[in-house]
Amino acid sequence: MKYRHEWKHEINYSDLLILRMRMKAVMKKDKHSVGETYFIRSVYFDNLSDKALREKVDGVNVREKFRIRFYNGDTSYISLQKKCKVNGLTGKVDCKITKEEAQRIVDNDIEWMKEASDRPLCQELYAKMRSQGLRPKTIVDYTREAFVYAPGNVRVTLDYDIRTGDFRNDFLNPDTLTMPAGDAGMLLEVKWDEFLPEIIKDTVGLTGRQASAFSKYAQCRIYG
Repeated sequence: MKYRHEWKHEINYSDLLILRMRMKAVMKKDKHSVGETYFIRSVYFDNLSDKALREKVDGVNVREKFRIRFYNGDTSYISLQKKCKVNGLTGKVDCKITKEEAQRIVDNDIEWMKEASDRPLCQELYAKMRSQGLRPKTIVDYTREAFVYAPGNVRVTLDYDIRTGDFRNDFLNPDTLTMPAGDAGMLLEVKWDEFLPEIIKDTVGLTGRQASAFSKYAQCRIYG
C-alpha cells in the first residue's frame, strides 16, 4: 500500500469559488470528471461498537475503514476499498466488485468472499465481517470537483452537498433517499506524495483556514 500526505480544510462557498478559479488556472481536471463535477456514493462499514467512528473521533494514529463506492450513479463499476491512516499519512487499496457481489455483501451473503483468492481485499473484509462484526452502517453521498498536478502527484478535491442516509439494502439504487448531513459544509482536500509544489501551496492557501480532522463518514453518522 502506498501512503500519501493529506490536508483537509473546511471551507465556505466564497472559498470554493476562489479555489475553483485558481485551480482551473494551474491544474488539470481529473480524468474521471463528467463535466465539471462527479457524484460519489459510498456505504461505510463499522461494527456494533462503532470502532471506525470512535477511532476517528479519538484521533487514533493507526486506523482503517472499509467502504463500497460507485460514481455518477453508474453501477457497472463498483469498488471495494480500504482506507488506512498511519501517523498522519493515508493509504488506500481497492478492488473491483460486480453489482451482484456488492448486493450480496450488503445482504450479509459473504461466504463466497473467502474463496476470492484473486482479490485479497474481499477475503480481508470477509474475515473482519466474521471476526469483528463489520456491517454496512451508513450511506455517504457528495458532489466532487477534482484537479490534478503531475509534479508531486498532487490531487486536490472540493467536496460539497454532503448527504447521508441510514443504511438500506437498496443503496445501489441511485434514487435511494438521502438527506443533508447536519450542518456539513464544504471540504477542500489536498493529497500528494513526497513533496507539495509551492505553486499548489499558493493556489490552495486561504487566510484563516487551518487543517482540520473533518471526516465525511463521522459527519454522516450524525443521525445514528
